[in-house]
Amino acid sequence: MGDERKRRVGLNEAIFRQVNEQIRGLNREAGTEESTMTVVCECGDSECTERLEIRTPEYESVRSDPRLYVIAKGHEILDVESVVAQTDAYDVVEKNEGPPAEVSRELDPRS
Repeated sequence: MGDERKRRVGLNEAIFRQVNEQIRGLNREAGTEESTMTVVCECGDSECTERLEIRTPEYESVRSDPRLYVIAKGHEILDVESVVAQTDAYDVVEKNEGPPAEVSRELDPRS
């Protein structure tokens, strides 16, 4: 996969991460924070609409590193990322160094 394609995949994932950050913020503002939350899959497929249930502390752990994303099982793109954690409900991937990691750092809403 070329660098430009890797960058586009990274941009798609960053958009989904931004949506999940907005969901998290709305839950806080509304006082509806619970022990779990529903997030959208943060994979590189711009047409993916899968919803994932994740414990709030686990979500916060993923958000502590801008290269980490929560995805549905089997949605990883191996030339862009590596699976670093698995649960029954979702996987966590880490962006490979180069364009994927650069985009993740540039677009991290918590940086």
